Amino acid sequence: MLRFAAPIALGLSLAACATMMPGEKPVTVTGAIAYRERMALPPTAQVEVQIADVSLADAPSRTIAQQSFTADGRQVPLAFSLTVDERRLDPRHRYAVSARITDASGKLMFITDTHNGVAFDGRPRIDMGTLMLVKTR
Repeated sequence: MLRFAAPIALGLSLAACATMMPGEKPVTVTGAIAYRERMALPPTAQVEVQIADVSLADAPSRTIAQQSFTADGRQVPLAFSLTVDERRLDPRHRYAVSARITDASGKLMFITDTHNGVAFDGRPRIDMGTLMLVKTR
């Protein structure tokens, strides 16, 4: 039995390594998004969460990680998970997480309206907690 277990364990560990590039230092940013209004999302609602470099005040932010999905009947809070290669991050820069929910036609329904800064400080996993979105008109 041990004769079969060792090759299987080795194969699984090599399969996990195959998805990562040598020298990569992945950092996972997790959390959830929610809003205070007592209303259900339509099943076709589109959710987008991103991490952006917001260092330059006079230039557009630069997206470094993004997750998009359809609500498919799920309701808030909706979990998210974004992974960034730490080598792509500049320790002198500032980074923030933002989120938005649109309807199927692309009309904005909810959006973050506060700065949700991310401190990349060497931890492999950062939990942002719950980000609150506000309803748009």
